[in-house]
Amino acid sequence: MHMQNTPEQERPRERLVQYGVNALSLAELIAIVLTTGTKGRSVIEVAHEMVGHFGGIDGLLDATVEELMEIRGVGKAKAIQLKAAFGIAIKSSGAHLPRLDKVWGREAYELVKKDLSSEKQEILMVVLKDVKGRLISYEKVSVGTLSQVLIHPREVFYPAVRHKANSLILAHNHPSGDPTPSIEDLALTRHLVRSSKVMGIHLDDHIIVGKHAFISLRDVGLLE
Repeated sequence: MHMQNTPEQERPRERLVQYGVNALSLAELIAIVLTTGTKGRSVIEVAHEMVGHFGGIDGLLDATVEELMEIRGVGKAKAIQLKAAFGIAIKSSGAHLPRLDKVWGREAYELVKKDLSSEKQEILMVVLKDVKGRLISYEKVSVGTLSQVLIHPREVFYPAVRHKANSLILAHNHPSGDPTPSIEDLALTRHLVRSSKVMGIHLDDHIIVGKHAFISLRDVGLLE
């Protein structure tokens, strides 16, 4: 089924033009790339199955052409189109990164403060580094409540595994504006330090971002 056969208000291309990229779901964006569905299945249905099958954007970015072709309605030509689109996304995600040969607490703070300092919810981010301590990437991994971030080690270390990082710096904000570490912050840090030893991915620091300042647990001797 072609997208022209779907109701106009549901057509992703028209909604993208009218409302912009941010108004569309991941499945709708994929549907635009696919253009057409298959017999008995709309392109939106195919796209939704693909997102569910691969578990979201991370799985899609890692998928091979052959794996994309496992979705009914996605032949080789469409799989190649998708892989090319995902390749652009991967390359562009790193295009804006500053070249940093060494990243510690201060450098990590400069990277994440715009994303964290004014947030009303606690957000956890990871700053990923290679074996020489150079910046690879940084990204959000969890969004919590006003008073806590509910986090599992796999959420922290999955981006590091995906990017083949050697080490990472953890960063999260205190919506109150006061970066003083809490008992929960210290407990989380200890838990993740233990996990980092199992994973073989070193936890270099945990920085807490306030309204106008930050605290590095490494610098104050609290990175246990």
